[in-house]
Amino acid sequence: MKIANGWVILFVMFHHSFLFCAASDAITINKPIRDGEHLISSENSFALGFFTPGKSNNRYVGIWYNNLPEPTVVWVANRDDPINDTSGVLSISSDGNLVLHRNYSDIPIWSTNVSVPVPNTTVMAQLTDIGNFVLTSQNDSKTVLWQSFDHLSDTLLPYGKLGVNRRTGQSWFLQSWKAEEDPGTGNFTMKFNVNGKPQLFLYNNYAPWWRAGSYNGEMLVGIPFMKRAMSTYVTIPFSDDGNEVKILFHPYDKKIIMRVVAVQSGFFQALLWDNDKKQWNRYWSGPEVDCDNYGSCGANGNCDPLNYANFRCSCLPGFEPKNPTNWYQQGDPSEGCVRTKGPSLCGNGEGFVKVESVKIPDTSVANSNMTMSLEECEKECLRNCSCNAYSVSDVRNGGTGCLIWHGILMDTQKLSQEGQDIYVRVDAIELETYARKSKRSALAMSWKVGITVTCVILLIALLIVLSVCFIRIKKRRDEIIEQEAKLNSPTEEQNGENRAQSSLPFFSVKTITTATNNFSDENQLGQGGFGSVYKGTLINGEEIAVKRLSQDSGQGTQEFKNEIKLIAKLQHRNLVKLLGYCIHKEERMLIYEYLPNKSLNFFLFDRSQRMPLDWDTRFNIIFGIARGLLYLHQDSRLKIIHRDLKASNVLLDATMNPKISDFGMARIFGENQIQARTRRIVGTYGYMSPEYAMVGQYSTKSDVFSFGVLLLEIISGKRNTDSDKERASPNLIGQVWDLWREEKALEIVDSTLGESYPLDIALRCIQIGLLCVQESALYRPSMLEVVFMLGNEVTIPSPHKPAFLFNSNIENSESSASGDPSVNTISDTTISAR
Repeated sequence: MKIANGWVILFVMFHHSFLFCAASDAITINKPIRDGEHLISSENSFALGFFTPGKSNNRYVGIWYNNLPEPTVVWVANRDDPINDTSGVLSISSDGNLVLHRNYSDIPIWSTNVSVPVPNTTVMAQLTDIGNFVLTSQNDSKTVLWQSFDHLSDTLLPYGKLGVNRRTGQSWFLQSWKAEEDPGTGNFTMKFNVNGKPQLFLYNNYAPWWRAGSYNGEMLVGIPFMKRAMSTYVTIPFSDDGNEVKILFHPYDKKIIMRVVAVQSGFFQALLWDNDKKQWNRYWSGPEVDCDNYGSCGANGNCDPLNYANFRCSCLPGFEPKNPTNWYQQGDPSEGCVRTKGPSLCGNGEGFVKVESVKIPDTSVANSNMTMSLEECEKECLRNCSCNAYSVSDVRNGGTGCLIWHGILMDTQKLSQEGQDIYVRVDAIELETYARKSKRSALAMSWKVGITVTCVILLIALLIVLSVCFIRIKKRRDEIIEQEAKLNSPTEEQNGENRAQSSLPFFSVKTITTATNNFSDENQLGQGGFGSVYKGTLINGEEIAVKRLSQDSGQGTQEFKNEIKLIAKLQHRNLVKLLGYCIHKEERMLIYEYLPNKSLNFFLFDRSQRMPLDWDTRFNIIFGIARGLLYLHQDSRLKIIHRDLKASNVLLDATMNPKISDFGMARIFGENQIQARTRRIVGTYGYMSPEYAMVGQYSTKSDVFSFGVLLLEIISGKRNTDSDKERASPNLIGQVWDLWREEKALEIVDSTLGESYPLDIALRCIQIGLLCVQESALYRPSMLEVVFMLGNEVTIPSPHKPAFLFNSNIENSESSASGDPSVNTISDTTISAR
């Protein structure tokens, strides 16, 4: 992922050639640098000199990486006082300070402005190999008179720090650039607030924009990635000794090039240099989601970024919306929540409700006491009528210290990982209500576990019974299909009527027989449970594909009519085009456009055929399928649920553009319809969503699940129903999930790609795939969200546990489920191949 923001200078236009022969790492009283000259640190890591950002005409003194092909400025001296020509000179003045001026003027443009207690002849300014520009005495280099690390611009380098000295008032902070080509002081500031328990904030013109939060012993509460980062490649020490609060970082391996930046568009980002791709990769960014925006749910609110379907804001226990109309009807939480009307919260049997796994509220109004236990903390809060909540101050070793909030509870957020528990004060009535809810939840959980175990046992029993009953079921289906065909097969007279009414051309059986050379084996393109597909050539030279339905296929007359009706009304570049149909006695055929590259599974699951599937082709196929589904779900005149999306139903044209096919099992939804239920389960093992396979409930989210499976198959080159013998995972979804939790998700990428794929985009695709196959349909994104996430560099939420519906023991991964289950028992469900 290539980072393109103002703080990354993609094109730095340096006027004048560099004087390499004169380059050193220091400025002295007799050795200034002029525009066109520069300093180089001793190990060639950093350079200091004059630069022009982008297409600007202004000149600035700055520090940039010297050994990277992409010039990246990390510090600017005269950021608000540019020079509009090339006459700049940086020197040591008579009072020992660094001074920037024009060579024809004594008026300083910028200076260090410090008191120098040594003769100016002994002062030097040296550029170090960590990117720090240091003013010292040549006789005592350890005594720092001034340094750029104390006057940061928008970038924090390893060994630099953010913090505040309470005694002197000095603050180390980041200030974003004003614009991409203007390094002037921007709107966004990253700095510590030492009120209450110290916290790191990103401010927008002095107003809180995003809260990195306080340090809980393991991380800043708003930056969960810190814990993971510290366990892998970087140390991020934090300290608060009473006088000074500070945080800094440095990688374990000095070869790792990284920086932290406050971006002018309102983000705080950690970036890593990719030596292979010669570009900066974004490792982490905040804010990531809407809930990260400071106070997004108002006072005493709690924001859940994973609640895709509903309003993401809720009030904390004991609180209710201040303005219910705006909150519930308009979805506007800005006025926040207030205490629920009830008995006094002081001395009337009140207590606390635990809110689990959250980014704890703003600690500016909190007091911290590291000598108290959690039990003592509760008692202390209960004694003080103004105390609204408490929590541990340090989460290590089971939790130590006490953190008490006396004001409003602002900026609370539900976290899926690394969240912290907080105990919120409620009145006696509310406390009793929550106690009853907890009991019901515990009971419901035990029932859920019992039902799950029972369902698993029944499912296993069902599969065993099905293997015995399969022949009987298939025979009965054949009889039904035969009767259906006789009842519904039109006469020649009816055919004429159908042809007059149909919006699609009718092809005579003679035309199709001639075009396919009487359905010769040489013209056969493929065969499946539905029948066979043949290539044909019409008299006018047009190539066609003929789908000849077998008489015992799962697609009966109704499905045949359904496919004609649906596809005739659908027009999209990622949907297969239906040219016409043919009915002759019991023969039913569909005539499609001919696609020379067959179906996706022809290439994907045969290692010897994967050469055309490079990364760009795979990504374009993924994106094309997503666009096709989005059209079906939202953009077409009809709202269509496909219900059988899989690799064999994705055809590829001459340029490997994907086209979704086979609409025999598709269903039309009403404009406002959300979901439906069927007693006839159709679909393919490994692609069916759990709610559809188990209870026949389907919706657009059923197709999203199938898309997620297909996405992971395209990335890995493996079928979902295949399992790796070296892992205990039940299928591909399980294997990807295990690797994701171990932070090894890229190991699933098809080995035939080698290293010729973008790591960040591949990881993004895997994360999107896991979001799509989450067990709960509620958490799965819509196809609109999927297309947006695939096509844009946006923050993606962490996935919940996926569904592992079928294991790898199923013999035919292309088999489908159908039948007529009983309303009261699942034992009547029938499963057969299509």
